[in-house]
Amino acid sequence: MELSLRRILALAIKEFLSLLRNPASRAVLIGPPIIQLLVFGYAATYDLKHVPFVVYNQDSGRLSRDFIARFAGSPSFEMIGDVQDQRALQRAVDSQTALMAVSIGPQFTSDLEQGRTSHVQFIVDGRDSNTAALALGYAQTIVTAFNREHLAPHSRAPAATVVLDRAWFNPNLESRWFIVPGIAGILTLLVTLLSTGLSVAREREMGTFDQLLVTPMNPQEILAGKALPGFVVGTLEATLIIAVAILWFRVPFTGSFWALYLGLFCFLLSSIGIGLMISALALTQQQGLLGTFLFMVPAIVLSGFATPIANMPKVVRYITLIDPLRYFLVILRASFLEGAGASLLWHQYWPLATIGILSMIVAERLFRGRLG
Repeated sequence: MELSLRRILALAIKEFLSLLRNPASRAVLIGPPIIQLLVFGYAATYDLKHVPFVVYNQDSGRLSRDFIARFAGSPSFEMIGDVQDQRALQRAVDSQTALMAVSIGPQFTSDLEQGRTSHVQFIVDGRDSNTAALALGYAQTIVTAFNREHLAPHSRAPAATVVLDRAWFNPNLESRWFIVPGIAGILTLLVTLLSTGLSVAREREMGTFDQLLVTPMNPQEILAGKALPGFVVGTLEATLIIAVAILWFRVPFTGSFWALYLGLFCFLLSSIGIGLMISALALTQQQGLLGTFLFMVPAIVLSGFATPIANMPKVVRYITLIDPLRYFLVILRASFLEGAGASLLWHQYWPLATIGILSMIVAERLFRGRLG
């Protein structure tokens, strides 16, 4: 069936006008994504800063004071006070005044100076298990450095192995470098789904959907006309978000823009296809909005944005294979941090393209059923 470029462009222009003529729609497309990027870029972080802790120090020796000073001087911890007994230490953690408590025994300095093993107790608030684990990891790093400096000179058998760590692609282990590219993918998906997922439902509510039935346009032309604005809006939105990530958050971009935008095209193809499927099924804009968020939440959870896909159950890992956001997050992070080119990202491109083509075919069948 022959497609008319003129009819496709006419429908695309009408879609643009529907999106842009309403000030509220313009604000939704531009304002909230930038606000969300700034909020999540600063708030969503795996780095712990200024973890409040209290100390119960039963030793008055030099080494115990130096041990405490290392924690107090660390940017990861903030000492909020000393306690005088074990019960006060327990109350500080129970009341969530302190996230961590350090208990040092009375023989701490003398044991170390005489070459004996000394113990320090760390009590953490396990109600937030992830934060507790991170705090213990930071504490262990400080303890290891303390042992290397103070324990070895006073021990009969000084430590023989020293670990020299090096982090590739993110030397300072800045979690923002990992999170902000992921947020760019999520916001691009959100804006694209909203701009396409409500298009047909908006036509029905405005009473203009029936007018499409009497036009010479076929389902393929309607599909192309409604998909084109999604490509334009999604590309502009993604470009704006990527620019903010690079220029504002200073996330280094070491890869190829060609490789990134090739991945963006495949991602938009799949996102628009899914959005048009939702739009064809929804009878009202409210149903379209609910359908969009019904897809968004599992897509984010299964994308590997917050939790590694490798840690998910095997059945769930198979489900993630149909999540387009999973592949685009790999493309974004590889482009920003790894300097990956298109040849290294091919195994991410073809699943996205496959999802996009299949979703477009399903959307076309749904449109054909609606218009038939």
